[in-house]
Amino acid sequence: MSRLTLHTPVTAPADSRPFVEKAIANNGFLPNLIGVLANAPLALETYLTVSSINSRASLSLMEREVVQITAARIHGCDFCIAGHSAIALKKAGQTPDTVRALQHGQGTGDAKLDAVAAFASAVIATRGAVADDEYQAFLAAGYNEQQALEVVLGISLATLCNFSNSLAGTPVNPQLTPYLPGAV
Repeated sequence: MSRLTLHTPVTAPADSRPFVEKAIANNGFLPNLIGVLANAPLALETYLTVSSINSRASLSLMEREVVQITAARIHGCDFCIAGHSAIALKKAGQTPDTVRALQHGQGTGDAKLDAVAAFASAVIATRGAVADDEYQAFLAAGYNEQQALEVVLGISLATLCNFSNSLAGTPVNPQLTPYLPGAV
């Protein structure tokens, strides 16, 4: 059970309702994260706005999902691990083996994805003050300065979601439980 109110389209504050309706239209159901964020219309608007901006990053969809799954794993957010694992599998076309590896912080066997995961982990662990060798390893994998900052952008988005879910104790929607660690 959520510690914060888990809003529905009917109970959401008026300023959150357009965002709630958009989330339902995009997902086919109301993700509980949206129901929680609806408590603060500006937080919900920020989430959707930053999500839209992040989707325009030069990182591929899968690289962005690596950042999201990595951050969620480190921050202990099963809701976000499940949600982003679903995207990685269904929209980015990744294999269950790759997603399982990311969920457990293990190498995927894909040097580029592993470089993104390692760099995202280092950014989170050091609050951005990554060691020169960690940054150089990211660059050596074929990434650039822009993409380093796009990893930070993705982590900022993940932090809003991961911390909101942790604060609320957001339950994982039944539609997402097949994508939880141990279920993939």
